Amino acid sequence: MITYIVKRILGMIPTLIIISIITFIIIQLPPGDFVTTAQAEIAASGGGMDASAVEAMRIRYGLDQPMLLQYWRWVSGFPRGDFGYSLEWSAPVWDIIAGRLGWTLLLSGLALVFMWLVSIPIGIYSARHQYSLGDNVFSFLGFLGLSVPDFMLSLMWLVFATMMLGISASGLYSPQMVDAPWSFAKFLNLLNHLWPPVVIMGVVGTAELIRIMRGNLLDILNQQYVTTARSKGLVEKVVVQKYAVRMAINPMISVLGMQIPKMISSSIIVGFVLSIPTVGPIFLRALITQDMYLAGTILLLMTVMLLIGNFLADIALAWVDPRIRFE
Repeated sequence: MITYIVKRILGMIPTLIIISIITFIIIQLPPGDFVTTAQAEIAASGGGMDASAVEAMRIRYGLDQPMLLQYWRWVSGFPRGDFGYSLEWSAPVWDIIAGRLGWTLLLSGLALVFMWLVSIPIGIYSARHQYSLGDNVFSFLGFLGLSVPDFMLSLMWLVFATMMLGISASGLYSPQMVDAPWSFAKFLNLLNHLWPPVVIMGVVGTAELIRIMRGNLLDILNQQYVTTARSKGLVEKVVVQKYAVRMAINPMISVLGMQIPKMISSSIIVGFVLSIPTVGPIFLRALITQDMYLAGTILLLMTVMLLIGNFLADIALAWVDPRIRFE
């Protein structure tokens, strides 16, 4: 087990190196650079920059150097926890994303918990009551959840909460609670603003996991060892929970590793629409302004989340299913 963990961790290193190179190249593909974008924004506001000022900015930010040197300048600080310097914010990248990354991970983790708590019971019910009214209703809701994107759900909640319910639907707190001292009332206000984005982020994944759980459980309920358990006189509830669900849940764990980066991406979109301080708004701004170190670091962190998610899913799958070996 320890050997397997060490091998997997060491195997992530070349993957991250390759991804960092690809990420840096992709960010550099659009024409121009950060100075070009800044120059265009100044010109749009009626100002201007002379050629010497433009050249001075490029030299200051190291944009006059070859791409290879710019890449090395970025990655060489990773072992020290230095992810570069944001060109627009004029601050270290980690200082900008540290707090926002915490909210992003919190929303993503809560959305994953919501997905599992909702999808597994519904998937079990749908499989045990195939083609019933409840199964058809849940199937319809599942397809509906898969078809509606998260940004549309965010906009719908924003309009409904503001115009129909008359409550604040954006940010982490209501306007009257933003500057209020920390209290239990402020904590409840925070919870009231957290559950909508968590549900919105989890809807698509929940619909997907319901279909997976239902399909897997239907296959397993028809297998011979389940029939043998029934023939021994075991109660159907015991047969389903002890024998069938334990095997049907294995693919759910495998899919979990792929859901983590999806939740990170969804938190970026939902956070932008609902004005929640995730990495979404600054990531979009970094792409627009070609702030390469900030945008590249966020993309690289999403890759790290994907690798860690797959790694944890493999470990959890081996723990649940004793048939899996590491050799």
